[in-house]
Amino acid sequence: MSKNFVSAGIVVAVLAIWLGSGNLRESDSTQAEDRSRDGVRAAGEILPDETRERVRVTLMDAEARTRNLTLRGRTDSKRTVDVKAEITGQVVARPVDRGMQVEKGDLLCEIAVDDRAVTLQEARAAFETAKIEHQGSLRLKTKGLLSDVAIANSVAKQEAAAAHLHRQELNLARTRVVAPFSGVVEDLHMNAGDYAVPGAPCATLIDLDPMLVLAHVTEAEVDSLTQGQVVTGTTTTGRNIEGRVTFVARQSDEVTRTYPVEITVENEDYGIRSGLTVTLLIEVERVAAHQVAPSLLTLNDAGDVGLRILDSANRVAFRAVEILEDGADGMWVTGLPGTVNLITVGQEYVALGDIVEPVFGSTGKRLIVSR
Repeated sequence: MSKNFVSAGIVVAVLAIWLGSGNLRESDSTQAEDRSRDGVRAAGEILPDETRERVRVTLMDAEARTRNLTLRGRTDSKRTVDVKAEITGQVVARPVDRGMQVEKGDLLCEIAVDDRAVTLQEARAAFETAKIEHQGSLRLKTKGLLSDVAIANSVAKQEAAAAHLHRQELNLARTRVVAPFSGVVEDLHMNAGDYAVPGAPCATLIDLDPMLVLAHVTEAEVDSLTQGQVVTGTTTTGRNIEGRVTFVARQSDEVTRTYPVEITVENEDYGIRSGLTVTLLIEVERVAAHQVAPSLLTLNDAGDVGLRILDSANRVAFRAVEILEDGADGMWVTGLPGTVNLITVGQEYVALGDIVEPVFGSTGKRLIVSR
């Protein structure tokens, strides 16, 4: 019986020693961890390097990039005009078709001359008669045979004959409805045999060279535009275009509160059609930027987008950034110092103000991160 009690006592003692040693180790470990954490975050207390959190860091230099303003616009003809008849008469010819390119002065519709040529001859004869009579009146006046009133009547008669002649010349010229500018015939409204009246349209003519691109900019963007700025763009058909800003409105649209903008683009071959959607890029300024992986972006307590960096004391800091452009090969941001130590791995394990041990990776502009 005494042996059983002795054996049981030994077992109990061993268990007590084993449990006690575990508690001590856990307590020591917890205290060491607390001391390490407190040492990192305590102001002015610097722990040995082996107790600091390690993060991977890349030394980056800024590069000069262009800040572009991206707009959506549409092409529009410089002018679209319905060329109309100015006299009455039957249409005897229409030598143009839809889609034809015409030059200024080309015939679009021809109206019958009828008796206009005869009337013009009569007007010329009447003018010549009035001219001769006036010259005779002047000779008589020099001899004192005519009064000033008679001379005034002679002058009036000659001027009336000249006006009548000019009117008949216009009537004859108006039998030819011609293109007022070079362009493309977009639509036709008369055929041979139709009867024209003053104001009736013969053809619709559009001016495509130069071509206009119409866009709108916001209140925040309008001051970055000036007349003469170079603009590049791509149409929905894939054609690249280049032009210049020729108009920036001073008055905003009452509904959208945006400002109309016009860009003028050369279109000598008429290859750019009116009404196409265009994506425009306007160079606004040159800025210093860094190229980073989008996965490195984070938010601070205020909701600002930024990156975590190290200062000269290897202390974790946050810098808000602005996204300049985003592409398949990375994201360009502004707002960082020209040369910066950017945390690329481990930023989620450290807090602002922590002093860490940096492990430097390759120097570059694009960050491909792994741990």
